Amino acid sequence: MRADRLVSLVLLLRQRGRLSATALARELEVSTRTVLRDIEALSAAGVPVHAERGRHGGFALLPGFRTELTGLNHDEALALLVAGSRRGAQAFGLGSALASAMLKVVDALPESQRDTAAGVAERLLIDPESDLLSRRLVAEEVPDPVAAEVRRAVFAGHKLRIHYAAVGRTPEWRTVDPIGLVTVREQGYLLATRSGADRTYRLSRILAAEELAEPAERPDRVDLDRAWQERSTRFRTGGDQVTALVRVDPARREALVGTALAVLAEEADADGRLRLEVTFQDPRHAEWALWQLATNAEALAPQWLRTALRDRAAAIATRYAATS
Repeated sequence: MRADRLVSLVLLLRQRGRLSATALARELEVSTRTVLRDIEALSAAGVPVHAERGRHGGFALLPGFRTELTGLNHDEALALLVAGSRRGAQAFGLGSALASAMLKVVDALPESQRDTAAGVAERLLIDPESDLLSRRLVAEEVPDPVAAEVRRAVFAGHKLRIHYAAVGRTPEWRTVDPIGLVTVREQGYLLATRSGADRTYRLSRILAAEELAEPAERPDRVDLDRAWQERSTRFRTGGDQVTALVRVDPARREALVGTALAVLAEEADADGRLRLEVTFQDPRHAEWALWQLATNAEALAPQWLRTALRDRAAAIATRYAATS
């Protein structure tokens, strides 16, 4: 909304001083023409914003134009700034709202705390976009209209109609009773019930959503953490799960455990390698996980998994065989 954008524009100028129209447009994710119109609107409303000409010119506020709120101490503000660096809000379509809120938090601090808190926050990085091996962590994208409609239904306690594309199935409409939203490793989920049965929907697979006027059939209070754990347990123990016996280099144990659903047993062999009994979601998952570990792990059982890995390795070897 334009009112929110105008507030964000003022806060940017307060905190960063002089900024060009191009810089403001980039921060606000609008065109420079829109920024110029917003500047005119602020001036007409009595906000003392003025243009500074020249090569390093831009827009700035007159010195002293600000208000202070002393309700937050240094550590409280720092906690909010660190929380604002997390990308979980993106999964719920709240990324822009969170960025705007962080601007307001910083602006609300007294002068003596504002620079210190912002400087300390710059030295804390939570959940970067890639790990040390430059493997990019890809966050799922949920269209803003879908995320907003789902949020409204969850918060208002209304039934929700969603057009959902389950894996391997034709998308279809269904009406659910929303319970809550969960984000795990950049993936957002809607916890709901349908005809009284628990259901969990990936937000990125909701193609369209419509909040209905009818109240949702759900308890007044909910323990989302407990509900998530219960559904996670059911997920891990259902479907076409595979149990495999794997020998793995101790240095790669965490990589194996991180991809498996569960570790059922573990012991050390005489040569120092670890022998683990682990479960995977399905045969494809098991083959993929063991292939990632290359020679650092060996599937001892079942035989079909050993055969699948051998055939894959043979195909790769054939592809890269020396040609005469």
